[in-house]
Amino acid sequence: MTIKEFSELCGCNPQTLRYYDHMNLLKPVKVDEWTGYRYYDEEQALSFVKIKNLQTAGFTIEEIRGLLDADDATIYEAFSQKIKEHEEKLNQIKEIQLSYQSEMTNMQTKIEDIRRLVTKSLKDYDATEEFGITGEEYQKIMDSVNEAFEGIMNEELDFDIDFTEYAEGAAKKEEERYQDILSNPDYEQVYEKHDWNYVKEFLDDFSELEDGAEYFLQFSCLPEKADSTAFANTVLGILNLKNMGKVHSFACNTTHSEDGKNHFWLLKKTK
Repeated sequence: MTIKEFSELCGCNPQTLRYYDHMNLLKPVKVDEWTGYRYYDEEQALSFVKIKNLQTAGFTIEEIRGLLDADDATIYEAFSQKIKEHEEKLNQIKEIQLSYQSEMTNMQTKIEDIRRLVTKSLKDYDATEEFGITGEEYQKIMDSVNEAFEGIMNEELDFDIDFTEYAEGAAKKEEERYQDILSNPDYEQVYEKHDWNYVKEFLDDFSELEDGAEYFLQFSCLPEKADSTAFANTVLGILNLKNMGKVHSFACNTTHSEDGKNHFWLLKKTK
């Protein structure tokens, strides 16, 4: 019978049969070499029922292929196993549903704790000499940091900032995480500055960021800068303020200089 007749027998669309043919699940018994018409035998309708039911039950194409020649007992056992898998998945979803709100609340608490620690470090920090900004300008930076955290809490960010605040022992792990950033093929260096005293000397050289780009700021500097979380967060706050209205993402990492001089690299993600 033609594909149209066979599809009517099976109660399906001819496109479904073409798909089964393409996936090597149900091949026509004959394909006319001149017209390309597909022809099927009536008994193939039993194979169609098997395939359709297995597919509806959530079996993968590979699993269905493995069951095409199986007897009914094997098919029933496969259904029992699939039911067990679905039950386990359903139980997992139920567990996630029960823990969802508590996990969200816990995460909001963690974010709020980070905001509190970052805000305190900024309030205790004098940015005048390092960044050449006034108290009023610094207050705007702190306000922008708070706004960023508000955006995180409310999931309304059009930017992504990696604010820095480490628990004891965590700084070393973070330093190890980023130690190869300068040789990371996913990033390109777009700016660098060496042997400087204060960030204000070159801040304007790199503070205008490209809309939609992802940046990484790497500092290798003296301990009074490298060990100050307020130093890194002030840099991030300044960049956020100077690039308001842009969709951007940037992170900052500070490490100890090995030569007693201050170094800075700005990298942009390319992949």
